[in-house]
Amino acid sequence: MPRIPFTYKGLIVPVFSPFNNDSVRSLNLSVVPQYAKYLASKKVNGVLVNGTTGEGPSMSVGERKLHAEAWADVVKTTKQHLMIQVGGAPLPDVLELAKHAENIKADSILCLPELYFKPSSPEQIIEYLKLVGSAAPSTPLLYYHIPVLTNVNVHMRQFLESVGEKIPTFAGIKFTSANLEEGTQALNVGNKKYAVFLGNNQTISAAYTLGIDSFISTTANMLPELVLEIMAEGKAGNMFKMREKQELLTKAVIATSKHGAWAESSKVAMPLLTNVNPGPVRAPLRVLPPQASQTMKKDFENLEFQIHE
Repeated sequence: MPRIPFTYKGLIVPVFSPFNNDSVRSLNLSVVPQYAKYLASKKVNGVLVNGTTGEGPSMSVGERKLHAEAWADVVKTTKQHLMIQVGGAPLPDVLELAKHAENIKADSILCLPELYFKPSSPEQIIEYLKLVGSAAPSTPLLYYHIPVLTNVNVHMRQFLESVGEKIPTFAGIKFTSANLEEGTQALNVGNKKYAVFLGNNQTISAAYTLGIDSFISTTANMLPELVLEIMAEGKAGNMFKMREKQELLTKAVIATSKHGAWAESSKVAMPLLTNVNPGPVRAPLRVLPPQASQTMKKDFENLEFQIHE
């Protein structure tokens, strides 16, 4: 069976899931059209829904479907690539989410490994992804490597070398790690046979020098122009300008992340820097105290970022 083609390259923004500030943090899907329009206006051509930034594992299957459907509806207008993360749930639910993603015509599917019965070999990941791929046989499937959260530490070069033709829909990986040696080895498997999206915000410039040119960046929610400028300078070979802009982005990451977990703090930064307010995080993440927002605002002003009033 021939492989399902996957040609998307460049930037994908992992979007926040918008919640109301009520006792259950109910979904606030009215934000999605404005959110998509904002990203499209900044020339962001791809979105990832229900990922780590989007608190996917904190939502029910029904909520994840509703959120995915809201984005599937709006990208018909914005023409953005729609990637949906379906993992982080019991396997029957993962398969249901994969099938649903295909039914709503997602452009690609991203999937975490099994999080309880953790895989410890390439073969175990492959067997799991074969099941996911079978539930969505017409949609490109990517594996989500984020060992800092999953504690699944299978080497991605070994994994990609083992995939072969075992999963007809398999297209590549999201590589959320600062280990660029491993990321580069993964990129070069089979003469760059598989897509590799780097998920680390602070090593974009370094990755470019090693040949990685596609990224899934949370900071591109708040600072899309800056992330795209880093990528453009890298593509043009302007190493000094690229590193200069990367240093600024890294300072923004530090100013944001020093207050708490990445999803907690970046969700506070979003309404400070843009006209999109995705609301609070949901348990088990914690809402940061008001002074975190105030300190973040001052730090952003010191970095000469424009604050949204």
